[in-house]
Amino acid sequence: MMQLRCSTAIALLLFWLSISNNNASGAFVGINIGTGVSNLPPSSGIVSILQAKNITHVRLFNADRQMLTALAHTGIEVMVSVPNDQLLRVGQSRSDAADWVNKNVAAFVPSTNITSIAVGNEVLTALPNAALVLIPALQFLQAALLAANLNSQVKISTPTSMDLIPKPFPPSTAQFNSTWNQIMSQYLQFLKNTGSVFMLNAQPYYGYTNGRGIFPLEYALFRSVNPNTQNVDPNTDHVYTNMFDAMVDAAYYSMQALNVSGIPVVVTQTGWPWLGGSNEPDANVDNALAYNTNLIRHVLNNSGTPNQPGVQVSTYIYELFNEDLHIGPLSEKNWGIVFPNGTTTYSLTFERLALSNNAGSTGPVGMFCVANSSASVSALKQGLDWACGPGSANCSAIQPGQPCYQSDNIVAVASYAYNNYYHKTQASGGTCNFNNTAMLTTTDPSYGSCIFEGSSGATGSTGATALGPVGPDNFAATKCHASTFLYIITLALLFLV
Repeated sequence: MMQLRCSTAIALLLFWLSISNNNASGAFVGINIGTGVSNLPPSSGIVSILQAKNITHVRLFNADRQMLTALAHTGIEVMVSVPNDQLLRVGQSRSDAADWVNKNVAAFVPSTNITSIAVGNEVLTALPNAALVLIPALQFLQAALLAANLNSQVKISTPTSMDLIPKPFPPSTAQFNSTWNQIMSQYLQFLKNTGSVFMLNAQPYYGYTNGRGIFPLEYALFRSVNPNTQNVDPNTDHVYTNMFDAMVDAAYYSMQALNVSGIPVVVTQTGWPWLGGSNEPDANVDNALAYNTNLIRHVLNNSGTPNQPGVQVSTYIYELFNEDLHIGPLSEKNWGIVFPNGTTTYSLTFERLALSNNAGSTGPVGMFCVANSSASVSALKQGLDWACGPGSANCSAIQPGQPCYQSDNIVAVASYAYNNYYHKTQASGGTCNFNNTAMLTTTDPSYGSCIFEGSSGATGSTGATALGPVGPDNFAATKCHASTFLYIITLALLFLV
């Protein structure tokens, strides 16, 4: 049998992987960029943050000219919005709608990759007095796109609130508020005629908090749910392991109740606040990072929903920056993943997360609980003692002679113990706190043969070596034996699972 050089084999496999991955999923996770920020960075700075985080889709709550200019030639797909306070003008005048498209869309494409227009936001529930102009606004804007020959590139829809579905569970019986049936029927027909998507704002945080104990927190956070408390739709026997899927399916069934199907749902707003008031205990960093990380994995793994298993659900996370100018409770102001100065509220990756080989870890892959280097030595020692004692963390790897032992580095040793505890208990509610001496990150702290739980290189054994690339010199001098090539293919298949 002809032997292939490893470099050639790897190159071919990577090429195949890129094609397979692109074909397998059109789903994406984007970000909302709000306007209620008192010290918003310059547009160029915002774009730099987006690029650094590999964010490829953004939803703007307006059509800011500076942002649209800064996004030019980046390839980032942009959803621009007609704000609610402009809806009346656009929905009452065909010429005003054409002027809006010319100034805010046609003037920027193709340099700026504008692909959709969100007309208002939650109009029927937040601004019901404008309901009568919603359909004309959609129609006038569509006519303007047709006139500008942009109707194929740019699609129009309007973000809809879950509040429009009074009883979303069980999803199979969900229906839109009948008050708006005539407008919703016209809206759905518009989407069918134009090949557009149904935009849904789905916030499990509110579904959980407003439910007042009806649903467990794990269900809202995509965590493992006790089989005895699983949510089953009695009419379809579909098992819902998370609230996000149930909300999306409620939208699908509500459309079917109006005899409309075949319109894909895109979630234009979802997320979790990372800070809340004293009466908002579930708005915290642990839950925000868990929700958004699990959401990204769920969407990018092409999971679909129980009712629509073959239809991916692209999603926009709410939001990039904290909007401190918002009115309302503290949680309303703290959904952002980045501070205006570019530092992160918590570390989040927008790329597809690798699968862990560690079957014993129940925590999220790619997330790590590490010790805060600014904490005092005495505080870290207390946290370490608790983790390895009452916390029942597996601390064998940090004993003398073991791969994670560092006699002069309490931060590294505590990090391993903290992380092990977090991954063992996260699914059942364990947190990364340790008296405020710990923090969550997506930066893998593994080193050498010390592999942390949650690492894509974890194997479950304390002396495991992380899987990594062979040096280029080795590739140049080595040929792939059949067993080596089979090993590479196995890794590729694991990547695609």
